Amino acid sequence: MTGYIHSKESFGTVDGPGIRYVLFLQGCPLRCKYCHNPDTWAIGEGKPITVEEVLYEYNKNKAFYSKGGITVTGGEPLLQTDFVLELFKKAKEQKIHTCIDTSGITYNPENTEYINKLDELMKYTDLVMLDIKHIESEAHKDLTGKGNEGILAFAKYLEAKNIPLWVRHVAVPGITDDPKHLQRLGEFIGTLKNLKAVDVLPYHTMGVNKYKEMGLTYPLAGVEALSAKDAVEARKNILIGLKRTRK
Repeated sequence: MTGYIHSKESFGTVDGPGIRYVLFLQGCPLRCKYCHNPDTWAIGEGKPITVEEVLYEYNKNKAFYSKGGITVTGGEPLLQTDFVLELFKKAKEQKIHTCIDTSGITYNPENTEYINKLDELMKYTDLVMLDIKHIESEAHKDLTGKGNEGILAFAKYLEAKNIPLWVRHVAVPGITDDPKHLQRLGEFIGTLKNLKAVDVLPYHTMGVNKYKEMGLTYPLAGVEALSAKDAVEARKNILIGLKRTRK
């Protein structure tokens, strides 16, 4: 089984628990205005890599991954479900911790074939990190090009499957850091019994030069990076909503 990647990282520390081997899979249906890797968007491109190659490279540094494992991210890794399924099956044979970092945008409960594959994949998945961009669907559509109904439904699907869940949210000044919306996000994720962690990632401008190199207009030109202090405040607001739900 061959997958198509944008890049890979041998010693990832922010893509799940422990030190991890991270695959950035190529292709994404979203066009997030703050995306710092627009070169991951194109579907059907990327560097080919086989399941065997991934596990060979993982095992070369196996000693470093004793508390970590393998994470697939993107782009959007669930565009390549067949590859991820085969990789995770083989990984679990070696007792490797598996993690998917996804936007959940591919979730479609009306597509029986897709759901069957997803059901199978979840049997070999130890953790899902779900990026919820915005709790309001119209605002989500403006930010990413698509609404969030399927994403929120995917979160409930993961709850039903009892898959451990980490929720991530990128806080962008004036766009995704409104306390009211953050508390609404907290209220929603507070209903999820499988929720294990909440991370707020501060918006940064490191992608600006890449847009220039690719001849693209940066959508958030002029928006300043979010401070670490404001990221902490954003997380506090999410937790206010979460605790309100769990009273």
